[in-house]
Amino acid sequence: MREVVGKCIRCGKTVYCADGFLDGIYHEKDLYCHQCWEEINDEDS
Repeated sequence: MREVVGKCIRCGKTVYCADGFLDGIYHEKDLYCHQCWEEINDEDS
């Protein structure tokens, strides 16, 4: 079962909770999809 948690603050993609697990990243009160989170971390390197 998938439930909508919110939208990625960077790209607007819908982020879900699937079977009790967040399918995204919650960091410092912000929600990101996995793709945007990886891009942010690549930019910091």
